[in-house]
Amino acid sequence: MLKASDFKNKEVINLASNERMGFVSDFEICVTNGEIAAIIVPEKNKIFSKNSGFRIPWGNISGIGEDIILVNIPYDV
Repeated sequence: MLKASDFKNKEVINLASNERMGFVSDFEICVTNGEIAAIIVPEKNKIFSKNSGFRIPWGNISGIGEDIILVNIPYDV
């Protein structure tokens, strides 16, 4: 089982574009069932911006490895 803190040490890579998106900065949690609904990755060079970053739905996560999270986003986020 993974803890939330484990995600912040993993880099997110989009398989559709082969882009390194960054590291997880936050989560969206479903309050009805307590599951993670999405991960949030800050926009590059905008860590302190008011924009919350890229929202990646949990269903778009293809795999979680030791160092990376693979996602499949077929559009430009």
